[in-house]
Amino acid sequence: MHVLILGGTAEARQLAAELDRRPGLRVTTSLAGRVAQPRLPAGEVRIGGFGGAEGLAAWLYEHGADALVDATHPFATIISANAATAARSTGIPLIALRRAGWEATPGDRWHPAADLADAASLLPALGRRIFLTTGRLGLAAFAELDQLHFLVRSVEPPDPPLPRDSEILLDRGPYTVEGERDLLLARTVDVLVTKDSGGPATSAKLTAARQLGLPVVVVRRPPAPQGVLVAQDVSEVLRHLSPGAADTCP
Repeated sequence: MHVLILGGTAEARQLAAELDRRPGLRVTTSLAGRVAQPRLPAGEVRIGGFGGAEGLAAWLYEHGADALVDATHPFATIISANAATAARSTGIPLIALRRAGWEATPGDRWHPAADLADAASLLPALGRRIFLTTGRLGLAAFAELDQLHFLVRSVEPPDPPLPRDSEILLDRGPYTVEGERDLLLARTVDVLVTKDSGGPATSAKLTAARQLGLPVVVVRRPPAPQGVLVAQDVSEVLRHLSPGAADTCP
């Protein structure tokens, strides 16, 4: 059985390691190639795009894939849509591995936003020193906020345009609550902005913000493509990929 994982997340690496240890299974992980030095998973690895849904479907056929797992970031909407289209056209089972989103707890001062533009519209009323942790893409939504200072954290240098008053912090998680708290205090941050990525790797900033009483603008995650089977953890994916379970995948 050959499983193609669309990867780039910690869950994708965990799934690849589990599958690579199982006899009779071949696992290939595809990485987008946007990170210069990615953490490579177990098994075979390919790097780069497919050329849209048609290119992905062609790859699945040519390489004899029996199952497709979309374990990309919850906000990677284009590749997720392409995966759904390719799965429908080829008849190959698709599972979307989506870790659960974060949930507010007592003491949190969360402000939900529909997208990055909506998040940007909320900031002037909340503070002047912004800790922006939404990744390196889409920062043009904040570029016109000239009266605010932005500390922008990203694994890779962010794509322009950026806000005029920006400081770039290149760093990669996981992070600790103590470290995040120290950073927020040292940079006198007023507001944290994040996407609802879920998972523990970057959740420490939420705890630190709660401890300091800071407002947090949380960009809601987009839904998975319609009709796609969604699993919230690796063990659930493994159950669906076990012998005799293929019929449970749409």
